Amino acid sequence: MSTKFLIAGLGNIGPEYALTRHNAGFMVLDRLAAQHNISFSMTRLAYTAQWQHKGKQFFFVKPTTFMNLSGKAVQYYMKQENIPVENLLVVTDDKDLPFGKLRLKPKGSPGGHNGLRNIDEVLNTQEYARLRVGIGSAFSKGRQVDFVLGQFPEDELIQLPDYLDRAGEAVKAFCTMGIQFAMNNYNQ
Repeated sequence: MSTKFLIAGLGNIGPEYALTRHNAGFMVLDRLAAQHNISFSMTRLAYTAQWQHKGKQFFFVKPTTFMNLSGKAVQYYMKQENIPVENLLVVTDDKDLPFGKLRLKPKGSPGGHNGLRNIDEVLNTQEYARLRVGIGSAFSKGRQVDFVLGQFPEDELIQLPDYLDRAGEAVKAFCTMGIQFAMNNYNQ
């Protein structure tokens, strides 16, 4: 098995999206980077960073293509870095999970998430791991876009650092201990 992993955090670029629920994937990677003194660089189609941990090489990607075109950046860096699909982990928000819950799966459908849908289409598979970061669904009918593009309320902002830390630990466990270990320890 390869020791190199592509971790794609999904989100939208720009300060207006910085702390929005839809940027949970970016936030997980940003938190990991800050904890381990890793810097992102603007490269082709994404902000990227690399990190060595426990004999594994982590290649972080935050696509600059906007959420709905995330597949282009993911595919590009999988090819550039010669990373097999079984070593891809996509970190994304999930409105169907309550805030504070994580769900790691080895494969699955996009479940209405446009970023995952685009990755599925571009890679022509759903056979890749995804870490879903719950953001809740406290929105009224027809207000989903406003909700996911909205900021976390103050009570959730207080809990966010610990939540992001747990998600970061799940990412590290996926790469160093394998998906089964990570699912057993981080899915609630």
